[in-house]
Amino acid sequence: MAIKSLIKDTYLAVVKNSVGSKSFRNFYVLDGRKKIDIAENGDLSCAWFVSVVLNLFDLIDAPHLTVDRVERELKISGWREISKPKPGAVIIWSPASSGKEALHRHIGFYVGINKAISNDSKYGYPAIHNWKFRKAKSSGSRAIEAILWNSKLDVVV
Repeated sequence: MAIKSLIKDTYLAVVKNSVGSKSFRNFYVLDGRKKIDIAENGDLSCAWFVSVVLNLFDLIDAPHLTVDRVERELKISGWREISKPKPGAVIIWSPASSGKEALHRHIGFYVGINKAISNDSKYGYPAIHNWKFRKAKSSGSRAIEAILWNSKLDVVV
């Protein structure tokens, strides 16, 4: 009996196990002589988190720090828009309707049963939340811009 890799299951386990991890919180650059954390201690880490996981599974060629760059890389790497999310899909949300997040698009993973995992800028690490960002009495809602899927996740190797 041959052993087969279950890439999608492993990929989803890595995404789910990332909840609460501070691993994606920082990305440092040198601006002249000054060291700067351009991920702002987790405030701007959503693209870094998503792209590192996707790159780990060879689903994109390189990690990126902006949603625009990750989206571009997803399209180059064969990701296609789908109408209904399925576990493992990547979701891109519009900027929030209010608050600090109102300036930035957001990206994360759909993990099933109406849940997504993405970086929570309030805490600076990945957290699980409603995939449509629906919260009781919340003013910071986000619209879904795209749900993306890669057929490599359908393959058992």
